Amino acid sequence: MDFLPAFGNFGFTLLAFVAALSIIVAIHEYGHYIVGRWSGIHAEVFSIGFGPVLFSRVDRHGTRWQLAALPFGGYVKFLGDANAASAGADGAVLDALDAKERRRSMPGAPLWARAATVAAGPIFNFILSILIFAAVVGFSGRVADVPRVGDTVPLPASIASLEAGDQITAIEGEPVETLGDVYDLARALEPAETVTYDIVRDDTAMQIEAAFPLMPIVRSVTPQSAAIAAGIEEGDVITTLDGDPIYGFSQLRDAVNTGEGAEIALTVWRAGDTLDLTLRPRSTDLPTGDGGFETRYLIGITGGLIFEPERERVGPWDALTFGVSQTGFVIESSLSGLWHIITGAISTCNLQGPIGIAETSGATASQGIDNFIWFIAVLSTAVGLLNLFPIPVLDGGHLMFHAYEGVAGKPPSDKVLRGFMTVGLVLLLSLMLFALSNDLFCP
Repeated sequence: MDFLPAFGNFGFTLLAFVAALSIIVAIHEYGHYIVGRWSGIHAEVFSIGFGPVLFSRVDRHGTRWQLAALPFGGYVKFLGDANAASAGADGAVLDALDAKERRRSMPGAPLWARAATVAAGPIFNFILSILIFAAVVGFSGRVADVPRVGDTVPLPASIASLEAGDQITAIEGEPVETLGDVYDLARALEPAETVTYDIVRDDTAMQIEAAFPLMPIVRSVTPQSAAIAAGIEEGDVITTLDGDPIYGFSQLRDAVNTGEGAEIALTVWRAGDTLDLTLRPRSTDLPTGDGGFETRYLIGITGGLIFEPERERVGPWDALTFGVSQTGFVIESSLSGLWHIITGAISTCNLQGPIGIAETSGATASQGIDNFIWFIAVLSTAVGLLNLFPIPVLDGGHLMFHAYEGVAGKPPSDKVLRGFMTVGLVLLLSLMLFALSNDLFCP
């Protein structure tokens, strides 16, 4: 059994993982730091990574900023914390502080200041995700609902295509008015080598023969999928399936659905070269529109039109709204998936550990900077959500203790706090080991 990532270069995968994690951790910890500072709580150390310190400097506020040798996390240690996890107070330090200095410590700060400082980490993760999603759609725009070619897609020379600027008015004699009409009509048509398009090109109406609208073009490849394992790449055009020519993406999808996991052979055109690839679809749990899940065989690719649709600019408010909506979607999907794992509705193999996340980091980075940035936004949301779980040692556990203090009028004793922290650490390590076992042994 190969315990290392099954694709690409291991060093590249590790580098992509560390880069993604470092960005997310830095934003998370900066949230703790800056809100703590705004709340009058002094940060003694801001560290990216653990272990031996590689570089450090002390700023004018007295905070030591450092980069450590193990770049798999980070922390902010506030004045009065017993350790980097804020698991209890350092009594010796607190006893040596006067009233004014004690207010600048984490244990001596008002409840609202401590709660705000703790909550800021996950909140900053969500803000990062929102801003990335908004920036992506703001930069690239959104697909316009007019059936006009914005740009061409590379296709084999033998396959006729459309040209940039063409506006489609009909397909096979059926009129189309919107881009949605193109998709609907393409799904209803029987795939063929060519179809008839009525178009307007340079203000001139004409009729041409060109490729089927929804050819088996690989528009994206899912990390940790059968397609990744087989070597399929974004931009590939699938020309044959088990030796027979195919003209529509639906033919590939139908073969995968009816094959129930049987191995399939594909011929792929890639930038002028022809490749023969073999892959075996994998059983995958997919979310449904009603909040549930269904199990289907997939190879891990998505298709699209034979052209890039025209795009339109998105204003700042619409982009920000999209960012909030997309972040909410990731949170909702994550909670739904976790609930279905707990109830046994879907396989526990859907829970990824560090190796799985590293593989996904490398796969998305290899598909382009835009995919990698999008992945960082998704992972940032997941990290923020995880930290809000009410498990001691996580931010959600600290907020739980602060809620108890708000109700009871006093915090838990250091002995009780340390006990809960030990339990929380055991739970967290157990979860990490379970996820790691999934990475190693799940298909």
